[in-house]
Amino acid sequence: MIHPTAIVSKKVKIGKNVYIGPFSFIQDNVVIEDNCKIFGFCNLYGCKIGKNTKIGPFVEIQKNVVIGEKCKIQSHSFICEGVKIGNGVFVGHGVIFINDKIPKAVDEKGRMITTEWKLLETIVEDFASIGSGAVILPVKIGRHALIGAGAVVTKSVPKHAIVYGVPAEIKGAICPCGNIIKEIKKEVKCDKCGRIIGVEDESYRG
Repeated sequence: MIHPTAIVSKKVKIGKNVYIGPFSFIQDNVVIEDNCKIFGFCNLYGCKIGKNTKIGPFVEIQKNVVIGEKCKIQSHSFICEGVKIGNGVFVGHGVIFINDKIPKAVDEKGRMITTEWKLLETIVEDFASIGSGAVILPVKIGRHALIGAGAVVTKSVPKHAIVYGVPAEIKGAICPCGNIIKEIKKEVKCDKCGRIIGVEDESYRG
């Protein structure tokens, strides 16, 4: 179902059982796979949205972004060009991704900058979770990693790591079963499910 107030380009490819909410603007070769829900006031262009993903209101997703299957993107988040998000990823409310570490409006001669800047990529691997209000600089976030609300992530995050703070630092590990482990080791046994997990790269700290 496409709400009558939504504006959807003829170039957009839409799968089965897709909902697009009111006043959303979907353009420029967007691909939306089956069973997706895109709520009101969203702005999507040139991106791909995987099956069974839900995108909350007031979200902007720029060109060349890829979002995997069964993701939840909460309201007021901004996902810029250069971001690739895996399957089963949670992105909280008001999360901001950044693709330029040295942004400028004009060059040294006072001319507006348009294409004369370096695009930096961010990769979010499967089943990672990013808390509300986090700011993500160009990094890699590993599988099952957990980013705390309000964190400013300036370095790549190992799989299973829990990071939070400004700048974010490793504070523990999280098992796929959801159990939080305070020990920061390369291998540790989860006392809830028995899995052996760990934070592979302790050099992140400090």
